[in-house]
Amino acid sequence: MTQDLTGKVFLVSGATEGIGKAAARAFARRGATVVLVGRNPEKTKQVEAEITAKMGVGPVETIVGDLSLMKETRRVAAEFRSRHDRLDVLFNNAGAVFDAKQMTAEGIEMTFALNHLGYFLLTHELRPLLERTPGARVVSTSSGAHRMGNFDFDDLVKREKTYGGFQVYGDSKLANILFTRELARRLKPAGVTANCFHPGMVKTGFAHNGRGFTYLMVKMSYWAIARTPEKGAETGIWLATSPEAAPHTGGYFYNCRPARVRKEAQDDALAARLWSLSERLCGIA
Repeated sequence: MTQDLTGKVFLVSGATEGIGKAAARAFARRGATVVLVGRNPEKTKQVEAEITAKMGVGPVETIVGDLSLMKETRRVAAEFRSRHDRLDVLFNNAGAVFDAKQMTAEGIEMTFALNHLGYFLLTHELRPLLERTPGARVVSTSSGAHRMGNFDFDDLVKREKTYGGFQVYGDSKLANILFTRELARRLKPAGVTANCFHPGMVKTGFAHNGRGFTYLMVKMSYWAIARTPEKGAETGIWLATSPEAAPHTGGYFYNCRPARVRKEAQDDALAARLWSLSERLCGIA
């Protein structure tokens, strides 16, 4: 494979399995310096060793951190900035679905904290590097599950009214699209693009720890229709590296093509409101 990404720096969150791991491997094969972000130190180092064991890959580094916590997210960004003076691609991918409600130590519902605020704050902290890097791109993993999303701003952060694992997950994936839409608008003057994608149903560890009928159906469907992680990562890799993707910004893609989203995902006022809420939660003036 051509080493066309030599000299470029990619940061991949959620890089220890599934889509993130497949994308990181593809970027390294093409010569990029790839920084893997993972929560588990042993697993993150193991993935680094697996990728670097292949001949002809670019440099691979690791940063360990829990992106569901704002304090940790800021530390991850600071560590990256201490090592690199450029960021060509930020690949936001860390995420999960939780069958039972969990709160972070910072008082935010876990799904929203990890799947949305993790993207939002990490991008904010690395924005100066992105804006200084010619042709930089932000790529975020969303999902067709955004169609289940239905924001209740009064209960989005705490989830004190009701909790349903996949409903809350759908809200977070809708948030990813709205975040991408507003981010693209804000980054356009600097020439940085921002897009998100639906990977399809992918054979990963995602949702395998859940219980109940819905989770059972997800697990069973893996046997019939699920994609490989490599196939699921294809659109994200295309958005991150393809010249054909370079003109696009603010979009949602599936199979390397623009895809339809529900009406709420196109609502600029809703995107701006989510952005303002995210800034307040992260303590951004």
